[in-house]
This record gives sequence, structure tokens and C-alpha cells, in this order.
Amino acid sequence: MIHFSNYYSLVSKEAEDEGVDDLYEKIRNEKESGKIGYYTIVERKQELLEAIEAYIKNNTLLKKGKIRNIVVIGIGGSSLGAKAIDRLLHNKKKSTAPDLYFLENCDPLNIRESLSNFHKKETIFIVISKSGTTIETTSIFKYIIKKYAIKLGDKKTKERLIVITDSGSPLSKFAKKYSIAEFNIPKNVGGRFSVLTHVGLVPLALAGFNIEKLIDGARAFENSFFAREQDHLLHKAIYLNKNYPVKRINVLFAYASLFTYFNDWFVQLWGESLGKKDIAGNSVGLTPVGLTGSVDQHSFLQLIMDGPKDKSVTFLKIENFESTTHIPDISLDFLESTDYVNNHLFSDLINAQCDATMESLIRQKDIPVDGICFDKLNHKNVGALIYYFELLTSAMGILFHISTYDQPGVELGKQILKEKFPGGNQ
Repeated sequence: MIHFSNYYSLVSKEAEDEGVDDLYEKIRNEKESGKIGYYTIVERKQELLEAIEAYIKNNTLLKKGKIRNIVVIGIGGSSLGAKAIDRLLHNKKKSTAPDLYFLENCDPLNIRESLSNFHKKETIFIVISKSGTTIETTSIFKYIIKKYAIKLGDKKTKERLIVITDSGSPLSKFAKKYSIAEFNIPKNVGGRFSVLTHVGLVPLALAGFNIEKLIDGARAFENSFFAREQDHLLHKAIYLNKNYPVKRINVLFAYASLFTYFNDWFVQLWGESLGKKDIAGNSVGLTPVGLTGSVDQHSFLQLIMDGPKDKSVTFLKIENFESTTHIPDISLDFLESTDYVNNHLFSDLINAQCDATMESLIRQKDIPVDGICFDKLNHKNVGALIYYFELLTSAMGILFHISTYDQPGVELGKQILKEKFPGGNQ
């Protein structure tokens, strides 16, 4: 289970009920309009699972256990969600399943180093691009074709390539020409909301994760939200909107290294969705910051405590790490002052650090704090957490009066990039 708590005035008394019903109705209407597909993607669980199971059943390389690596070629929404889940639940996957890797950036040193680890005969490459023309993705894919002398159309090659894209996209046409396995992204689901579509589910399933439980966790949160059992989310959105722009930065402070890539997913979801111009033409946006505790207690915390009071902080905490690793009961010369944690679990220490940091911010009285606590990490809890943040993003977009699901601000850079290469505008 996941527990949500408002530790200090995240919901002001006057906002406790004001606007909550109206915001709920607007979210429900957005869902029922059918225009925004992520709301209902979890309701298509059987369809999603059957398509993936059919692919696995028909791939002879997977059946014979010859695949050791699943390599995702994609960037942004095409990779961040699956990457986050892989990191969070890596110890929960089938131990005999292939490992999952990601090729995202056009960094030549990273590309060369990463590909030195893969043998073609042991690898399935998954090319993911919603538009089908993402320049980083297509460029890396071309490099892989050349490096591994991949023969397009060859029978064995077909079992080592998967394409995930919009139906009818240029990449989809490419896949059809060479009879490459293809999964489609619903056109009404944006990339950063697509982790619970084939974008995330295909690579995760091939890498041995229980995608059915992941979907079930998201579905359970969806059902409880629309049954009005998760109104804390609405209260939080209303508070953040009412206190904007004074509180213009939202910090996700996750007390486990496992959340590092989840923080990256949150930053994209929050930043690309909420950094917009509203209907009046005003620039708005809540700046997302992802921190890892206790590491960032020694870097960013000072800024939160004594810097500008323009931040709200959400803590992520795992109650049960399912680990018995202890701090040894050893007293070291001149370091006796640290002996008070001897013989305690490391999980006790990191959770006490989380609680202490949270309490220190609460005592400031002008830093809004809330907390999300897992009883333990599992597929259902992670699925619920993903759906929670997607819903919260939608709620903020409604309150900001913006178009939450597009990203017009990135198009100019793409156009300028084309102009820097001969023939780019052809």
C-alpha cells in the first residue's frame, strides 16, 4: 500500500473544500471525453497483455533462452518510464530474464561504450519513437544497423528488432516494409504519459517484470480516485495553484537510491506538461527538482532551508526495504560520536534521516511539506505511484488553464537543428 500524508499546511484550512468538487468534475470530464488516452489505458489491460504475450510466444530466440539483453533505443517519454521501473523493481524481476539497457543520447562516447557490451546474437533492439522521426533515436538506430551488419528483411533479424510508434508514422511504414514486429502507441497518449502503454510494457515484459501487476496497481489507484477516495490529490493541486507563483518550485525528495530514474521521469512529466502559456498568454509552470536522500541532504537541503521560500517538498519513503543489512557494532578511535547508530539496520538510518529532514522543514513553518510512504516496493505500488503523478499533473494543468499534453516550446529548437545541416529542411 501507499500512504499519503500532509505534514504541514500543504492544504490550508480555507482550501480544504473550496474548489475540490469542481476540480474533480473537470478531471472526470477530461477522462470521459476520450481525448486524453492515458486515463483509460489501464482499462485495456487484456488487450495489452495478449499482444505482448503473443509476441513472446512466437519469438523463438526468447523461447530458447538465447536473449540476454533488451536494448531500448529511445529518448524522453520513450525511455524514462521503463528506465525508472527497471531501477525500482530490478530485484523483483525474474532472475533468469534478460537485462534491460537504454540508448538515449547522441553522446558518441556513451554510444560506443554501451554497445561494446552487447553481442547481436544475444540482443533484441527496441526502437521507440511516437512520431517515428526522433532524430536521436533514428541516428542511433542507423549506427546499430551498420555496427552489427543488420540485414533488414532477414528472417533472423526480424526476431531481434521491435518497433514501437504511432500507427502510420514513418517508423511504422519502415517496420511494415521489412516485416519487423510493431506495437502502436495510442495517438491520444503523449510520450511522457505512455509508460503504461506498449512503450513501457513491452521492454519491461521482455526483461522479466510482472506488467500485469503494474497495470493492476495503476488501475486500483484510478478506481479509488474516481470513487473519491483519493481527494488528497485534489487538495494538493489546489494548494499548489493558490500559492503559485510564490511557491513555484516543487521538490521530490526520494529517500532511496532506487528512485533516481523515477525522479528523472517526474521532472520530464512535470516540466514538459506544466511549463506553458495559459489561456491569457501568461507564462506559467512549476519547476520540478528531483533529489535523492540522504545524498542531497549534503547539497541541496541548505538551499531549501535558508534560501528563498519558493519551494514545496514531497518526500518519498520506503517503510520496509526488505533488507537485514546492519551497521556493525564497531567503535572506531576518535569516531565514537557516531556509535549511536551501531547495530541498527541501514534502512532504519535512512528512514530516520528522512523523518528528521521532514521535521526540520516543518519547523520552518513556511515550507509546505507532504509525504508518500510505501509499505514496501512492489509492482502494484509502483503502478499506483505512476498513476498518482499523472493525475496530479492533469489536475495542475486544469487549474493553470493550459494545454497540458502538448510541448510547443521544443519545436523551435528542432527547426533550428535542421537548419544547421545541409538538406535538413528538404
